[in-house]
Amino acid sequence: MFDLKGRVAVVTGASSGLGVQMAKGLAQQGADLAILARRAERLEEVKKEIEAFGVKCLSVPCDVTDEKKVEAAAQKVKEEYGKVDILINNAGAGATIPIENTTLEDWNKDLDVDLTGVFLMTREFGKLMIEKKYGRIINIASMYGLVGNTALPSAAYHAAKGAVVNFTRATAAEWAKYGINCNCICPGYFATELTEETLSTESFQAYMKATVPLGRYGNGGEIAPAAVFLASEEASYVTGAILPVDGGYTCV
Repeated sequence: MFDLKGRVAVVTGASSGLGVQMAKGLAQQGADLAILARRAERLEEVKKEIEAFGVKCLSVPCDVTDEKKVEAAAQKVKEEYGKVDILINNAGAGATIPIENTTLEDWNKDLDVDLTGVFLMTREFGKLMIEKKYGRIINIASMYGLVGNTALPSAAYHAAKGAVVNFTRATAAEWAKYGINCNCICPGYFATELTEETLSTESFQAYMKATVPLGRYGNGGEIAPAAVFLASEEASYVTGAILPVDGGYTCV
């Protein structure tokens, strides 16, 4: 089960954190990869790590908020592989600013990366899937796209991720006729390059223990299996699904 040999997967935000974990998870199942992020040097390092699994890997520096760069990235992947089977929209950003202090620039930055980037990537790489009448799109939202929170003021992030959740449903409904499944993963607290400083504080650890039923943060190997499942043939009847991987945060 979950054999991805012969599949081509594109992962954004793949220079660190959950993006690297999911890219490696797909590679372990045999998928060839195209990894996208802004940091070219770091992408090259990740590329070597992925190729160690015996698959092909193309690194494509790309800012997902730049329409022309996204279009160029899609063309480059098409030239290299001739198709795209799996797209994981993982690139994201999130500022912690109270609503009353949030500037329009702050607001737009979160929406540009977390929502508009997902739209641009889905549109351009989805065209390649429509050509083949096959695709698996996996949007990475957040448990904060499903609920509010009392620990970190981040309304713009919540709004963007909530929009990604419903954009997932809309895409699933609209593109089912093309053989494209679209689903969404909503991660909880995982220690990554972007979150480790906050998650390591005593105050936040106390908050986590009070709000996460499993009483801990997510571990490195606990996000990739969800992505592998949704990317696989075994998930052929799953579309429009919203899957929290959050230790139970959103169930209470």
